[in-house]
Amino acid sequence: MIRHVLVVEDDPSNATLMRKIFEKRLGASVTVTDSPAEMFERLGAGGVSLVVLDVSLGQSTWEGRPVDGLELCRLIKADPATAGVPVMLATAHAMRGDAERLLAESGADDYVAKPILDHAQFVGQAQRLMERAA
Repeated sequence: MIRHVLVVEDDPSNATLMRKIFEKRLGASVTVTDSPAEMFERLGAGGVSLVVLDVSLGQSTWEGRPVDGLELCRLIKADPATAGVPVMLATAHAMRGDAERLLAESGADDYVAKPILDHAQFVGQAQRLMERAA
């Protein structure tokens, strides 16, 4: 089964890096977007194995108001149709306590600090999340 990873990221270099990592190391198909509407459309179509969600989406809006990755994650987890899709937050907020706070506030399944320096660890985290959800 080919895994499909949905990367919601507004920084083009981070998005490109994540796409390459998932395609080359996991053989996954990858959709990259910074649009909440496109994210929800793709999730609604089914088949998403993992969402990697940027916490600080600078220009993103949903239903006419600005949203960040924490709020988008809460919306994903609140919908019974998408609640089981694992979500990994990706953020530059990497001070002590940030991971725990962001996970608690969002309901996300995991967290990775940017920049992503340890690609093998990142892929391992992603694989564990997808295996648990399968």
